[in-house]
Amino acid sequence: MNHERSRGLYDRALSVMPGGVNSSVRATMPHPFFVERGDGGHVIDADGNRYVDWVMGYGPLLYGHDLPDPVESAIQSHAAAGPMYGAPTEIEVEHAEFVARHVPSVESIRFVNSGTEATVSAVRLARGHTGRDKVVVMQGGYHGAQESTLVEGSPEDHHPSTKGIPESFAEHTLPIPFNDPAAAKAVFAEHGDDIAAVLVEPILANMGIVMPVDGYHETLRDLCDDHGALLVFDEVITGFRVGGLGCAQSKFGVTPDVTTFGKIIGGGFPVGAIGGRADVIEEFTPAGDVFQSGTFSGHPVTMAAGKAGLEYAAENGVYEHVNRLGRQLREGITDICAERAPEYTVVGTDSMFKTIFTREAPDDVDACCAGGCRQNADCDRYDTCPKTGADVADAATDRWERVFWQEMKDRGVFLTANQFECQFTSYAHTEEDVERTLDAYREAI
Repeated sequence: MNHERSRGLYDRALSVMPGGVNSSVRATMPHPFFVERGDGGHVIDADGNRYVDWVMGYGPLLYGHDLPDPVESAIQSHAAAGPMYGAPTEIEVEHAEFVARHVPSVESIRFVNSGTEATVSAVRLARGHTGRDKVVVMQGGYHGAQESTLVEGSPEDHHPSTKGIPESFAEHTLPIPFNDPAAAKAVFAEHGDDIAAVLVEPILANMGIVMPVDGYHETLRDLCDDHGALLVFDEVITGFRVGGLGCAQSKFGVTPDVTTFGKIIGGGFPVGAIGGRADVIEEFTPAGDVFQSGTFSGHPVTMAAGKAGLEYAAENGVYEHVNRLGRQLREGITDICAERAPEYTVVGTDSMFKTIFTREAPDDVDACCAGGCRQNADCDRYDTCPKTGADVADAATDRWERVFWQEMKDRGVFLTANQFECQFTSYAHTEEDVERTLDAYREAI
């Protein structure tokens, strides 16, 4: 493939943007390709190269790059009426009503502008509601670029995970391993009276896709109830992608007090939201005393795109399509890995998929979960499949970025560029896209 124009654009970008990008995950080696346009389940770069796109904007593009006509019409109608108003609109109310009808935890909702803004606001809300300061997070979990959760370590020894955050900011954040009920019980035994909330992704989705072990979220739910803390599910990635319109919380049968959203809830436009129990969400100003505000919050074009997109999904078998393709990819990749790299673990659920370059394999890989790791205790791979963020970090992460991603790109398949970010199917993808991707896997692994 020729990448001359992308290389030139990257050279220009380096002169005016830090690292040549506006989001760190886009800084691929040796340089990113620059997208010119999307086409269904594909993207075409500045040099005219076409790729099957499984990145899907890192999650929000449930329909790929060609929106269904009703969604497109809703967007155009609201865009033509004016950019924004600084006043409420009917479409905000309609979208809020739709979400509240379908998501178990949502009685009330506040729309914001990004997943990060949603989780920042959720932490502030939890502290304001409980009058407590400490927040429990999962090691390897991700809740946006915010000071309260960019923390690593253990409850006894934790510190900021990036420069620019004072150590004093991290003292109220308690990181524990995902899928470790004993660690969760221990941190509540030590700090229970001071914990405002547990903030957890239902599935670790920025760490290679790690499913919860049986009963883990139920344990968190019980601990929060026993100690008067809030259980906050970060469904920025899983929301309206795992579990359909009910989100991951409906799939797992655990209802949090608060849920944060992003990505699909805005139909591909910048968005975030915080929903949950009415008595909690209404602590936000002006109903309550926890300040939260935003100029572009509830933007009418975003609200129209999100509502029309979810309505179309409800009426047109969208989830059946994307979930079927996701399973076909996971099963196909599992077969390829069993033959060529039996130590690798295929992960994912619904319309999400990824391959973790784990370093150990059981003796009988044929007895493993074919449709993606489900943390099944009866599976032969159970003792070696990733259960925490640290397990994923111990995989051959450099091989993905330096070798495998490059090989797949050269074969016209666009995957997330590191071992940790997950990949997604869309309504625009086809069986042919799946087969092309599996052929590339066979050659690249």
